[in-house]
Amino acid sequence: MISSKGLYYNDEKTKQLLNMENEKRPVAVQIFGNDIQAMSASANKVSKIADIIDINMGCPAPKVVKNGEGSKLMLDLELAGSIIEEVVKSSSVPVTVKIRKGWDKEHIVAVELAKIAEAKGASCITIHGRTRDEFFSGEVDLSIIKKVKEAVSIPVIGNGNIKTPEEALEMFEKTNVDGIMIGRGAIGNPWIFRQIIEYLEGKEVQAVTNKEKLDIILKHIDLQVQYLGENTGIKELRKHMAYYLKNLNGASAIRQKINQIETKTELENSLIEYFNNL
Repeated sequence: MISSKGLYYNDEKTKQLLNMENEKRPVAVQIFGNDIQAMSASANKVSKIADIIDINMGCPAPKVVKNGEGSKLMLDLELAGSIIEEVVKSSSVPVTVKIRKGWDKEHIVAVELAKIAEAKGASCITIHGRTRDEFFSGEVDLSIIKKVKEAVSIPVIGNGNIKTPEEALEMFEKTNVDGIMIGRGAIGNPWIFRQIIEYLEGKEVQAVTNKEKLDIILKHIDLQVQYLGENTGIKELRKHMAYYLKNLNGASAIRQKINQIETKTELENSLIEYFNNL
């Protein structure tokens, strides 16, 4: 997720986010912003290195919407349409759009915006079935996702609260979407993708072993430290460790210990010891 203004003004931290070395393809880059010129220029740059450009019109974060970006664009459909049109013109790769149900219960505009996106040249739409006001709380409205799917001819991806294989199947069955998108459900549980595929194919869903969990945690630590350095990397890993360890025996004690750890070696050794004692 890249700030178009940050890229437009050559911000170094923004450019670092575009590092795709050794990434598996296809790679999608999501851009956000409300300035047509900056979005257009960013699309031109990004399309030279990415396989897909996604326009973020769904982010609910206060630091994004206070600038009129992300889901705030759902309150200005004319501007949203102009942005989509210019990004499509400037991109040499397919352009997709991520939206929400609407801004609030008085502004349920998903169907209208989806139609605009299709008319302006978008290749696919992802819809999160909550309003911006709801953030990530409450039930996901599968009916609005179904309405968006029925309103356009381009592919539609359903998003929101998919944390189990059963919820994935429900999304497909109740909305007829072409695909699903998983965000928070994968934090601490990257196996969710494998398990959903197994479930949808009618196979036995394979449980995650403690060894498998430890192996992926150690790999995550190694990659994080390579990318951010030991000091920042270890601190940012703390929240991920809490998700990985959720519902395991003695998780509370090991989380408290991890929150005091500042080196890669100590973190790895503590986790190896913990898992060996499970």
